[in-house]
Amino acid sequence: MGGTEARNGTGGTGGTGDAEAREGTVDAGNTQAGDGTGGTHSTEGPGGGPPTPGDAPVTAAGPPPAALTTPRGRRPVVAALMLGMALAAIDGTIVSTAVPQIVGDLGGFTVFSWLFSGYLLAVTVTLPVYGKLSDTFGRKPVLIAGIILFLVGSLLCAAAWNMGALIAFRVIQGLGGGALQGTVQTIAADLYPLKERPRIQAKLSTVWATSAVAGPVVGGLLAGYADWRWIFLINLPVGAIALWLVVRHLHEPARPRPETRPRIDWAGALAVFATGTLLLTALVQGGVAWPWLSAPSLGLFAASAALAALTVAIERRAAEPIIPGWVWRRRTIASVNLALGAMGLLMVAPTVFLPTYAQSVLGLGPIAAGFVLSVMTLSWPVSAALSDRVYNRIGFRLTAIIGMSAALLILLAFPLLPYPGEPWQPALIMLLLGAALGLFQLPLIVGVQSTVGWAERGTTTASVLFCRQVGQSIGAAVFGAVANSVLAARLLDAPAPGLPDDLDAVARALEDPGALSAAATDHLRRAVDTAVDYVYIGAAGAAALALLALVVLAPRRFPVINETDGRPADSSEAR
Repeated sequence: MGGTEARNGTGGTGGTGDAEAREGTVDAGNTQAGDGTGGTHSTEGPGGGPPTPGDAPVTAAGPPPAALTTPRGRRPVVAALMLGMALAAIDGTIVSTAVPQIVGDLGGFTVFSWLFSGYLLAVTVTLPVYGKLSDTFGRKPVLIAGIILFLVGSLLCAAAWNMGALIAFRVIQGLGGGALQGTVQTIAADLYPLKERPRIQAKLSTVWATSAVAGPVVGGLLAGYADWRWIFLINLPVGAIALWLVVRHLHEPARPRPETRPRIDWAGALAVFATGTLLLTALVQGGVAWPWLSAPSLGLFAASAALAALTVAIERRAAEPIIPGWVWRRRTIASVNLALGAMGLLMVAPTVFLPTYAQSVLGLGPIAAGFVLSVMTLSWPVSAALSDRVYNRIGFRLTAIIGMSAALLILLAFPLLPYPGEPWQPALIMLLLGAALGLFQLPLIVGVQSTVGWAERGTTTASVLFCRQVGQSIGAAVFGAVANSVLAARLLDAPAPGLPDDLDAVARALEDPGALSAAATDHLRRAVDTAVDYVYIGAAGAAALALLALVVLAPRRFPVINETDGRPADSSEAR
């Protein structure tokens, strides 16, 4: 019925689609991709042509609610999205610089890493839940709830009386952060048609880049000249402005009343949350709080595997599953999920290990080491903003393949840097890597969001972000083990006894070079250099996995949906 209305222009607001498009209406996508039943194939590629075998069928669904009614009305909503994204983006970097002051005030040095792990867990495991809720009940209530949760968590963090309380309140912050990350990206796709989406995605990328640079500076200033509690308190006015803009300016027209009351898959949500929590806890704490082959690690992995099986069983029976099966049955979405999961894996190399390399091997201070990394965040949004000029000509898949192929070569170039080298050399590597990844990530996000309609876009976006977050957690665990293993092997023939054998301890030892002989210091620096080289080789392997997912699994042409009349895109419109 919905497909007939969309094609014939009858029923609801479907008949005004073309007029609205001429008047500047922001269409949130009038169709949703089918699960393999009925419908027609749409193609994505520069030359049109016949449908690609294996592409997801695209069927028309009834007209969904548009987010806004005029381009002018988008501006305050875009401002709200950027502020909301800034809350989530700056949080990790601003807190990390104040850890010494926090530990000195509250104690709890042995568990302070959970300030980050707890937040990461809460964000990651709630992404699929919020994605489904936004598709069921609309974006606005989910975003409002996320902002409020984040602000409540921030206020509680500022009032924390010990490390345990602060960790618990950081988890509350993370519950809000999950809603912010997923829903902001989904609304961004709702606001703009396909041709304009690079504009908003570039703005959001700029927010992340600015946060990466500004977070450590602001955190250091507040911790050094005020009080670490202000790190959380400054979220309140920023979040309040974002909340006001969302409440005042984000308008989702009333949706048609469903024939049956929407059922929330609470059992599935709880199963997803429990499975993700156990798995990520095993990955984050393994090799840190306990050995990999110890009883806690093995027990957590076994329990997470059992819960994963239970989750699959629950979701198969659920009427409205939190993670529907079509997320993995459709080649386009599944391939993008795997590719961005691999990207999350490789991102651990520059974000986690490059600062250690810059300080331990190059002898730079924390600020200069941060600059070596931050140049990547300068080229990334520029490349992302210009990527539409590439994928409009050659298609989403091929553009992403070019970007990741370049990233693979750049990652392999890092181990070829001379020892000890000059700071500009790794900085140049990171500048090029940012440009390559900008060309890879944005076309995939824009492309996969354009293959689904409004009613599935939240779930699709959340699945992409979820896979990327899980990839980062896996990368931190795997590459941490690789680095420490290589380091321990290199220190077997150390010129002095009693040298540290894990990366963190080596970095701390090199901060006080007077305590070591010249030969021991040089040996430690060379060991760190070799360990980080192996991490970058591993990151290149992750880049190869991303390429494999795109080459083998992704359809040659993404099944793009026409966003003005609810029909599959014509070959002349496809990318």
